[in-house]
Amino acid sequence: MVDDWRTDRIGSALRGENPTVLRRLDAGFAAIGDVQFLPGHSVLLADDPKVERLSDLPGEKRLAFLSDMDRLGEAVERASRRMDAAFRRVNLEILGNTDGFLHAHVWPRFAWEPTKLARMPVWLCPRDRWTDRRYALGPRHDPLREAIGDELDRLRPVN
Repeated sequence: MVDDWRTDRIGSALRGENPTVLRRLDAGFAAIGDVQFLPGHSVLLADDPKVERLSDLPGEKRLAFLSDMDRLGEAVERASRRMDAAFRRVNLEILGNTDGFLHAHVWPRFAWEPTKLARMPVWLCPRDRWTDRRYALGPRHDPLREAIGDELDRLRPVN
């Protein structure tokens, strides 16, 4: 089944079967988000499916995960700025309220967002933004995937 990777995002990334993965990083996988109502939304997946929270990682691995999150955030920022003049900033989030594995979201934010929505967390956006097929990840996002991946390649970990 095509969507099996969605039920085991980290395991499928480890096996090379997760189609959203952009690059392998030091402590996880940079992946583009399934939903692209904010073009460039990306996710950093920890490389161990048993790790549920940042505090589960030993110190060195924790710092590597945070460094990867910074690297992905900057890559999304650079790619978004290059592809959309209305780019404003990125929001970085480690929430863990829904999925039981450590991951971080990178949300680019844009001047074209409705003022009411731009002032609130992405999670409070109307449900149709999350479910409308127009925003589903697809081949039209390939240039964006490539741009973020290229930026990740340019940015090396800060060690």
